[in-house]
Amino acid sequence: MSFIRPQIEAMAGYVPGEQPQDGAFIKLNTNENPYPPSPAVAEAIREALPRLKKYPDPFAGVFRRKAAELWGVGPEWILCGNGSDDILTIVTRTLVGEGQLLRLLYPSYILYRTLAELQGARFEEVHFNADWSLPPRFGAAEGSPRLAFLANPNSPSGTVVPPEQVLEIAERLTCPLLVDEAYADFAETNCVALIRESEKIMVARSLSKSYALAGLRFGYLIAQPHLIEQFVKVKDSYNCDALSIAAATAALGDQEWHRENRAKILATRRRLLREMQALGFVTVDSQANFTWNTLPGRAVKPLYEELKRRRILVRYMDYSGWGDGLRVSVGTEEEVDVFFEELKRII
Repeated sequence: MSFIRPQIEAMAGYVPGEQPQDGAFIKLNTNENPYPPSPAVAEAIREALPRLKKYPDPFAGVFRRKAAELWGVGPEWILCGNGSDDILTIVTRTLVGEGQLLRLLYPSYILYRTLAELQGARFEEVHFNADWSLPPRFGAAEGSPRLAFLANPNSPSGTVVPPEQVLEIAERLTCPLLVDEAYADFAETNCVALIRESEKIMVARSLSKSYALAGLRFGYLIAQPHLIEQFVKVKDSYNCDALSIAAATAALGDQEWHRENRAKILATRRRLLREMQALGFVTVDSQANFTWNTLPGRAVKPLYEELKRRRILVRYMDYSGWGDGLRVSVGTEEEVDVFFEELKRII
């Protein structure tokens, strides 16, 4: 006798990237920022410690005000979450019911499919074109989707759909479009300004990557206030703790650190693309903090396995009907030095 919902038993479940806890690996597999966060973060956490005996602000008002100032909207346009995955979950739970349709792209972030399965919803995976451009089907009204997800930049490719095309898609869709901008701080464009133009467009943001706070878990959504009002009903009562609210607010407030960090990441990304191409890999022009690398005519899983044996982690990904490749996160210059030394020896 099973007490588990049949949908849960049938699910494969989302599998995060490897997170070894002994600290002896060079980690280029989960798109973390390789540099420490702003010094303002540690100070904000220290100042927040006396407040731990009390519940945190359930709406993270101090962060909402800081994010609103950054993006030129009111605080009522911001919803905070325990990482952007929490935001994705809240939006899915609010908009997509059992048996209803969630539209996704493929290959893209695997969690989107998991969120549909948790809801007992259906999902439609629309395949990217071979050049990672969007097919017309993604914006079609057929099937009556309740929600569409667009990772922008996409993972694993790092490619970007330009804002004008995102707006055109939203106008054709009959449902909201959530633009997942977890990596957008490393891109040349973003879609935040489109939120004023279309109530269908929502933008999810993360502090894990570009603010070096992956271990803290803080993300947020920017959307029109009447939508935020409904999402608040679905979120956990206190989905952001006092330390994460204080740290995230301090991080967002240090834009000088953010600009300097971004410049270092982009410089190393250019190096990764250049040197992977020199080794014979086919790469995509990434606008994220990672590169997607395939090697025609040669299996890449053994390369991943041998790198792991040498204590270097990259992400091996195999997409049915699409092929496999290595997603390599931008590390420090020193980490990338070691990565290329070992990869050259293996090849």
